[in-house]
Amino acid sequence: MKVLVTGGVRSGKSRHAEVLLAATDAVTYVAAGPTYDDADWAARVSAHRERRPAAWSTEETRDVAGVLGRAGTAGGPVLVDCLGTWLTGVIDEAGLWEAPVEVVEAHVLALLDELVTAVARAAGTVVLVTNEVGLGVVPEHRSARLFRDLLGTINQRLGAVCDEVHLVVAGRVLRL
Repeated sequence: MKVLVTGGVRSGKSRHAEVLLAATDAVTYVAAGPTYDDADWAARVSAHRERRPAAWSTEETRDVAGVLGRAGTAGGPVLVDCLGTWLTGVIDEAGLWEAPVEVVEAHVLALLDELVTAVARAAGTVVLVTNEVGLGVVPEHRSARLFRDLLGTINQRLGAVCDEVHLVVAGRVLRL
């Protein structure tokens, strides 16, 4: 089973994803965001870790495809949180925020191809958490538009290989 869970900031999407796997032991939780010294990110990962079952392991990495290749192909359940922070991280890591849009898109889409393939090949349950950008207000500057457009593409491509898509709004879940 592959599920894409999407929603706005503080919508309850991460908690919903955790509930989907609550009865499952040995989940690999992928904190797919910054791996540099970011106190806010570290606090969020720590808070998530505290409310999850002790049998779950946490990997902080942007190499989500690699984790899915190891854990997902072996049949173990994987929860990836969050593709919005993953996108920001891969652009940061490559130093591409000021690069031409086509360069950024080419870099991200190559990584997305790997991620889509890894999700499609995963034998076990995969739950992916992402931000919904189609409903949100996006500031009118280049980085915001670039982020919105790329995350929208990510959501569409992963939604196409998932069995279910769940939209979470104000803690309420709509299965699409």
